[in-house]
Amino acid sequence: MIHLQNIEKVYRTDTIETRALNHISLDVAKGEFLSIMGPSGCGKSTLLNIMGLLDEPSGGELKIDEQKTDHLSDKELARFRNKKIGFIFQSYHLINDLKVLDNVELPLLYRSSTARERKGLAATALEKVGLSNRMKHFPTQLSGGQKQRVAIARAIVGRPEIILADEPTGNLDSAMGNEIMEILIGLNRNEGTTIVMVTHDEQMARRTHRLVRLFDGAQVG
Repeated sequence: MIHLQNIEKVYRTDTIETRALNHISLDVAKGEFLSIMGPSGCGKSTLLNIMGLLDEPSGGELKIDEQKTDHLSDKELARFRNKKIGFIFQSYHLINDLKVLDNVELPLLYRSSTARERKGLAATALEKVGLSNRMKHFPTQLSGGQKQRVAIARAIVGRPEIILADEPTGNLDSAMGNEIMEILIGLNRNEGTTIVMVTHDEQMARRTHRLVRLFDGAQVG
């Protein structure tokens, strides 16, 4: 589902060159749940952003579902990303002025669906994460765990084949973190969703199919 071959990411200024990723080669199979671990600044989020087509590699080859993406225009990339990939962020990225249902519906605004269809799909996604009774609430009225559930519902509302999760349990206590992890495991097991998760939590990482470690932008172990 995701193919990386000799991926490099280099940031350059007039005086300094920083190598964030160094020859990363990695294949993520369809239906796999992969976790990525490593110390802060090792390139985990950079790698996830490249997988999610939010950033371009400086070198190497990237394929998503056997399709090369380096030739796509910005508009084509956005359309491809919206269809194929759902994102979950550590800091939720919810819009406080919108109700929960409207937050979840947002990715569907870029598709040719009716308002009624969007509302129905958003309600279904919220039901999957156990928040049917919070649709009319605002994010400021929710706990951290509930906000992350909303973020997961938003990520899955368009039925993407891939979910990329950046520290999805990082801001939560252990009990709520385990609940979020159970939702992700359920999505992977029951719906075959391919998931790549960046985490600092060894216990969470060991609940996934495979663990990849990064150090100073390179794979180790």
